[in-house]
Amino acid sequence: GLGGLTVTKEIIKLLPNENIVYFGDTGRVPYGTRSMEIIRRYAREDEALLMKHDVKLIVAACGTVSSVAADTGGELPVPFIEVVSHSVDAAVRATKNRKIGVLATAVTIHSGAHRRQILKALPDAVVVESSGTLLVPLVEEGWTDASDPVVRETLRRYLKPMTDAGVDTLILGCTHFPVLAGVIGDILGDGVTLINMGVAAANAVKHKLESANMLNTDGKEGQHRFYVSDKPQSFKKTAAILLGEEIDDSSVEKVCTDGI
Repeated sequence: GLGGLTVTKEIIKLLPNENIVYFGDTGRVPYGTRSMEIIRRYAREDEALLMKHDVKLIVAACGTVSSVAADTGGELPVPFIEVVSHSVDAAVRATKNRKIGVLATAVTIHSGAHRRQILKALPDAVVVESSGTLLVPLVEEGWTDASDPVVRETLRRYLKPMTDAGVDTLILGCTHFPVLAGVIGDILGDGVTLINMGVAAANAVKHKLESANMLNTDGKEGQHRFYVSDKPQSFKKTAAILLGEEIDDSSVEKVCTDGI
């Protein structure tokens, strides 16, 4: 939907010469409250839409899709990057006391994807999970100011299990959450490392393209196209928050998901 823009932001920063086609399924969000069967169907439809644009690699820039439908990427004729495994790798490398927190949507937490992968790498790790259901609408409303008492108290409640357990690493398991990293870091303190899935995914994209000799080396600044399934104007407003810059009207186009 929209959270994937924080991943896009990191990819643009790391790979400024790459052309990006972004699809935000704004007509069917939030995915984080859907059944696993619906999420898997939507994922396949989203991937089919992107393939129509002759892309060379697809990123599932969504923690929910990456948690319950990452295997759909194996059906594609192009490389596929999801955000869960790479953020887990980063967290496992970062933790010193082997206490890792995961803040994500309810479906992502229920899937157990982060927990399974963390414990596979660190069998004696303590994994503390919290579903930040109210955080996505807060971000999309632009309520991200660290001084806002609603934002701080909401986060404080979701993060209490992390502080009680003494985690030293927290995976921001929804792509909306990096926007709240400042206030999250303030609440948890300097001793806790925050893992941004967008940064982890961008590094994985770079590695994949380099290893496959697929990097764009023409020296030109990449072009970025944005497609949405509903309300381009609403998308532009939230995109300014998540992407960190304004999107030109000519770069956003509404598409229909029916019959993909």
